[in-house]
Amino acid sequence: MKDTTQRPPLHSSISPADFTRFYWLKEELQDFCRRQGLPASGGKQELAARILYFLETGKLKPMPATRRSAPARTTAPPTLHTIITKDYRNTEENRRFFKAVIGEHFHFTTNFMRFCREQVGKTFGDAVQEWYREQALKKDKNYKTEIAPQFEYNRYIRDFMADNPGSTLANAIRCWKYKKAQPGTNAYSKSDLDVLRED
Repeated sequence: MKDTTQRPPLHSSISPADFTRFYWLKEELQDFCRRQGLPASGGKQELAARILYFLETGKLKPMPATRRSAPARTTAPPTLHTIITKDYRNTEENRRFFKAVIGEHFHFTTNFMRFCREQVGKTFGDAVQEWYREQALKKDKNYKTEIAPQFEYNRYIRDFMADNPGSTLANAIRCWKYKKAQPGTNAYSKSDLDVLRED
């Protein structure tokens, strides 16, 4: 009888169901794409979607049309009054602007990037205030910094340590390795601690 709890190797004969049930490293996804002649570029979620489409159809997932090179810039550099448009991007120019206003410690956060993506019509000045707001919230010990969905390891370790403040990073990593080898969600669960009791 087939063991459905053991992670199968990632090759072209894996079923779509098994592929989606287990955790895969980005490097594993890229290696699979290269072996199958699929594009190996893009983020982890994009790679997984490409592989799932291939496993389901045997075909290459259509790639979105590439953008044409942007014309030479004719607009003025950003200011606090610059309006956030639907074409906003986290460019080096915008990074330099925010660093000049906020300081060298500025960095793009998940929350800040979402604000700039969703608050079309607001200004860069509003974005600066949102960055300061998030930094102030981080001083509250109960505040949880948002971690993007693709960073499952980071989410797991944070949630493990929050639930087990007296434990160690080594224990957290051991539980994570156990969890990612199991089918289903990779979110931390109290039951993961069972692996520590096996000694």
